[in-house]
Amino acid sequence: MADEKSRELSLYVQSKKVVTSFYRPAALSQDVRYGPESGQTAGMGRPPHMQSDDSRAGEEAFFLSDDQARCVAITEEIASKRGYTVKIVDIAKAGRLERLVAERLRGVQTFPLLVGPGDQRLEGCEAFTEEHLCELMPAEMSALRAFTYMKVRGGDIDRIRDILLGFPEVREMHLLTGDWDVFVVLEFDSQRTKKRQVLDFVTERIRGIPEVLDTSTLVPEYSVSKFPF
Repeated sequence: MADEKSRELSLYVQSKKVVTSFYRPAALSQDVRYGPESGQTAGMGRPPHMQSDDSRAGEEAFFLSDDQARCVAITEEIASKRGYTVKIVDIAKAGRLERLVAERLRGVQTFPLLVGPGDQRLEGCEAFTEEHLCELMPAEMSALRAFTYMKVRGGDIDRIRDILLGFPEVREMHLLTGDWDVFVVLEFDSQRTKKRQVLDFVTERIRGIPEVLDTSTLVPEYSVSKFPF
């Protein structure tokens, strides 16, 4: 089982700093008067360009590009599904201490940068695919998989393939050379399936195919996958 530390990732992004002149209506002062003689309309303050309180002018704001925002979203989505936590650090707003701690960023040219267990990394927007993220965040499998080797006598391999792939439990089929002729990957609902039920399926359904002479099945005690599921 993975410990908590191995399930923590750091995602470094780089926003852009701009100076905005966007105004919000200030609270009306007590000496503002309304009426025909004032030229003002009740319920309205001065237009933005006439505001006497310009304290919000030149306020700094930070914006994340859509490409980086998408990377953040897909990372958080997959991390949530797989039981990982993600700490997001915007290096454009990072304080001095965080900059010192972030020496791992030395030499990095492209953001975002995702740092996972064992210092594994994804750098740049193009690297943030579902496949790459799942590889960086291996997860315990929610389904039970088993692996069966089969020895078959000569016959119509297309017929054998069609029968095997007709079983919902058979996820993959591979032809081999050597002591065994066929290898199949089985998948079951782990919440309801026990090892005995897997072996029952093999002996009753797979061994029931006339061309199948012998089988050998492995049922893992624990499984982790890097692949999307």
